[in-house]
Amino acid sequence: MSEAGFIKRLFRSVVSPGARARADRRARNAVLLCQALLSERGEVSGAALAREALSAYRELPEPGLATFFDLLVSEFSPDPQRVIAASEAYRANPSPDHLIHLQREVEPPRQELFRRFNMAPGGTAALVAMRWHVLEALKSHPDWMVIDADLAHLFGSWFNRGFLTLQRIDWRTSAIVLEKLIQHEAVHEITGWKDLHRRLEADRRCFAFFHPALLEDPLIFIEVALTRGISASVQPLLDVSSPVANPAQADSAIFYSITNCQEGLRGISFGNLLIKQVVQELGREFPRVKTYATLSPVPGFRAWLKSMEEQLVGAVDSPALIGELRGLQDAEWFRRGGASERLRPLLMQLCAYYLLVARQEGLPVDPVARFHLGNGARLERLNWLADTSEQGMRRSAGLMVNYVYHLSEVENNHEAFVREHRVVASYGLKKLARKCPLARRAARPGKKRVASSIQ
Repeated sequence: MSEAGFIKRLFRSVVSPGARARADRRARNAVLLCQALLSERGEVSGAALAREALSAYRELPEPGLATFFDLLVSEFSPDPQRVIAASEAYRANPSPDHLIHLQREVEPPRQELFRRFNMAPGGTAALVAMRWHVLEALKSHPDWMVIDADLAHLFGSWFNRGFLTLQRIDWRTSAIVLEKLIQHEAVHEITGWKDLHRRLEADRRCFAFFHPALLEDPLIFIEVALTRGISASVQPLLDVSSPVANPAQADSAIFYSITNCQEGLRGISFGNLLIKQVVQELGREFPRVKTYATLSPVPGFRAWLKSMEEQLVGAVDSPALIGELRGLQDAEWFRRGGASERLRPLLMQLCAYYLLVARQEGLPVDPVARFHLGNGARLERLNWLADTSEQGMRRSAGLMVNYVYHLSEVENNHEAFVREHRVVASYGLKKLARKCPLARRAARPGKKRVASSIQ
């Protein structure tokens, strides 16, 4: 950043005492409207107050938002003494009446406030945006986690499967929705209308979940390629000049991008529902399709490799290979003479080990692996230099993985993962993981643990 740019950014971050005081007053006025909204009993007047309170919140400047959220925590939380009294009454006599009373006392008034916010036009979208703002600031405002918890609790009901509709996205879909697909695509960037048009051709499918309160805002969308065989590289699927294949000849459906569009709905799972319903839709349209698989990124692999550098120095016998591993920061490393073939065996082993063994709180480190394994997929195959884009090289050294959804095995795989944190994987991937230098170097007490992860 230039010196002039830094100075401009610094001035924007400085809030004068007068401006801060005005922002605080506006936040307190917004909270007064919220308190009035909670005390209002009439439906018509309540809807009017909801619009007014929501408008006051939306118009708050950044410093005022912080004050507003602080007041949501302090002014709209349960009364500890009332909770204790209700708890003691239920403990003394666990009757249905005492249980209902305890539930009422434990529920934060914030939840009812948010329900009433939702009566206003645009209320759902505003609350989703509110949670995104809270999530972004949780590290510096950990006490706001109660706001996040309340909104997540409500969204779990408001965005359940019964309210969602699956829609196919094609070239006849409204331009507003198509533009949002371009805007939100997080796995493989859509570079423009020509790119999007190719992704909606006859040998492609795109589906999205919508909610009745967010009619032109997709919640999540999935892009599918209809192919012969399981794809091992994403570049042909993204090539705008590739010939359009006859979808009636396809025997495989490759899910190559799944994107959540609403940051404020982070942690509210739609992906497993989306995949299951898309499989049903495709099965009806293309009865020849028998294989449902992904071509997925391994977004945490390079970061994990960097964190394991010290262990790798002690495990990999060749100093030259260690040097080449450090050279992965150059996105063009694979084009250097012989580097690709020299590193291929080691990187494939390390990635298999990362997917099958590396853990965080008992679960696989990789977020995409957690998602698909939790949905009942099987880790099937690693693909070398499957994504040679700058992003693909930066996050996973070009490696991609196929997760396969065998419909007859999905339920058992899901149960194994949820109950035992067991990764269901192909023999080939397990063999690669066992060959990894980190597995061979593991101390004897740890060998049993490592082996159990890749049986």
